[in-house]
Amino acid sequence: MEIIKDISQMQKTANTLKKEGKSIGFVPTMGFLHAGHLSLIEAARRECQTLVVSIFVNPLQFGAHDDFNTYPRDLTHDSQLAGKSGVDILFIPDAEHIYPGGYQTQVAVPGLSENLCGRFRIGHFQGVTTVVCKLFHIVKPDIAYFGQKDYQQLIVINKMVADLNMEVQIKGLPIVRQKDGLAMSSRNAYLNERERKAAHCLYNSLCRAKQMKEEGITQCSKIISAIRDIISAEPMARPEYIRICHPETLQDIEYIEDRALLAMAVHIGKTRLIDNCFL
Repeated sequence: MEIIKDISQMQKTANTLKKEGKSIGFVPTMGFLHAGHLSLIEAARRECQTLVVSIFVNPLQFGAHDDFNTYPRDLTHDSQLAGKSGVDILFIPDAEHIYPGGYQTQVAVPGLSENLCGRFRIGHFQGVTTVVCKLFHIVKPDIAYFGQKDYQQLIVINKMVADLNMEVQIKGLPIVRQKDGLAMSSRNAYLNERERKAAHCLYNSLCRAKQMKEEGITQCSKIISAIRDIISAEPMARPEYIRICHPETLQDIEYIEDRALLAMAVHIGKTRLIDNCFL
């Protein structure tokens, strides 16, 4: 596995691979790799000739009161895991090179960024789309892989790629869960044993929502009310939002007529967790 830190070197390497006719699969991450990341890496390894994984904790997508400084990092472990997983190139740029002095340009997808997490994390998705746009220009991937746990991020990036005519295919892969149903996330590392048990209320509420839909309940307010009751029964849980919306526009809906997205953000102690499912 080759480790590249310099942006120009990564661009030159990508250009060489393109000239050689080799396809590039790309998995952008913020590191602290887990089974969810590995599912993306495995898919990229199967489908592309060259696999690039980036590790970059993007300061632009963290708000003033977010956890940028404490976000879990373990570059040694990540490098070892990437190497064992068949990664060809591990791209680890520095923030001062991604955003050099005087940097001003940002990329925004306003409509899709305004509901769900966008209501509470102002500027977050603008930071995401800006860095992903830059990474696409640097790595020049044919296919980029994202997890559906961050479903809003996936939809926003898809829209950016379509609107800006980027020559990259976006693939979203299913949520990877732990045995008890908790969605894999780097932020799970923040949870102590008691909080870890409390976090199970997220998955329990998703299961209850699916059950209600199977029972023929289509009124979103009834499903959301039942979910809120489950989460509120856990003393350590504080729901930030629970929404049922159209899976493409991300606009709230009143009744489920076809396929809908149930999405939530819940604080367990000081840790903010997100999860979702389709109804």
